[in-house]
Amino acid sequence: MKQTTVRLALVAAAGLLIASCQSSPKSSAPVPSSKSAALLSMEQVAIAAHKCWIASKDPAFKSYQMANELNSFSGTPRFLLVPANHYGGKPLLVVQAKGNSSRVDAFGPLMTQPLGARIGSDIARWQTGNPSCSAAA
Repeated sequence: MKQTTVRLALVAAAGLLIASCQSSPKSSAPVPSSKSAALLSMEQVAIAAHKCWIASKDPAFKSYQMANELNSFSGTPRFLLVPANHYGGKPLLVVQAKGNSSRVDAFGPLMTQPLGARIGSDIARWQTGNPSCSAAA
């Protein structure tokens, strides 16, 4: 799982590096992206969730691991939190977006527990483009 996460981060960093080297288009018209609004939102949220919850070794999330399913061909990119000791186990949290909507939904047993409020506020913050791991004081 760690190798997959490292590879995902390296691919994302390489993509950003390559994109920053490209010359900008001469017209002011926006260049269409081949990625759906759902995928763009989910990439943003998944990267922040991994950084803030998993890679930081946040004690509130130490019992979970993240399973990315962003490359879904169904138009529903998502990631799951599953028990750390049972990767194939039933998801405790599903975070997803659908189709051309940039709205991100979160559901599952963790959302009904005290951690659910924090999950909801983190996702709402990340969805707006703020990648910080905690709300501003």
